[in-house]
Amino acid sequence: MHLPSPTPETTEALGAALAAALDEAGAVVVLSGPLGAGKTRFVKGLASGLGIPAARVQSPTFVIAQELPRPGGGVLVHVDCYRVGSEAELEAAGLLDWLAPGALVVAEWGERVPGAWPEDRLEIVFSRVGEGRALDARALGGAAALLERWRRSAATISPAPAS
Repeated sequence: MHLPSPTPETTEALGAALAAALDEAGAVVVLSGPLGAGKTRFVKGLASGLGIPAARVQSPTFVIAQELPRPGGGVLVHVDCYRVGSEAELEAAGLLDWLAPGALVVAEWGERVPGAWPEDRLEIVFSRVGEGRALDARALGGAAALLERWRRSAATISPAPAS
């Protein structure tokens, strides 16, 4: 699914749209793309859509992960794999705990440790397009239903996504 994001505010709105598409099963979302492509801005929108103040979302590069409690229960685990050297290092930091049933794990630079993530996940690649950005998402394993719900939710934010 291709989603244009002409402004940073659109990127945040797309994150909030993903929050609206989530269910109690939780999800693993792997974000990739160059520096400054909007990954953290997207997570801020996702957090806001979950009722977590966007200001609480910081790039967790130096702590690897930030656990943000969700109103009503559960947690958003915001992971930054930029400085992670291996899957073993990520596991030592708490990966297996983060992947508990119902958890929401969003990993920036997740492509640096591709074997760390479960088969069922959403992958989103961020790219720069002129002055704006674009998000290209694909579902792996059982994440297809989440991708479809997000497509419907995002359709009201930006031009109709191309599959």
